[in-house]
Amino acid sequence: MNKEKAKQEKHARRQGRIRAKVNGTKERPRLSVFRSNTGMFLQLINDESGKTIASADMREIKKSKEGGKISASFELGKLLAQKAVAAGIKKAVFDRGGYKYHGRIKAAADGAREGGLEF
Repeated sequence: MNKEKAKQEKHARRQGRIRAKVNGTKERPRLSVFRSNTGMFLQLINDESGKTIASADMREIKKSKEGGKISASFELGKLLAQKAVAAGIKKAVFDRGGYKYHGRIKAAADGAREGGLEF
């Protein structure tokens, strides 16, 4: 089997295990994370209705040269938290999307917590 395909299948399996346990509601939506090499996307999703309540991506923030991707992820988490608080949401469940909880994923979660979200 192709090494890249095996890697994708492992990631999909991890993501499925997490998704089976984490479910978003209207009062407590799921904070979903997607990470690519160049960017990151965060969404607050109500799984009962299948609607996205708020979203944020790297294109919405100003990147600074000194901090790199990790500081940009932190700012992205704060931006999403501001949008969530404006929409009347204070609590969420964190869906790391099959990624390890470190680096950019952890920075985004910390930024969301600092912005006012609880999980």
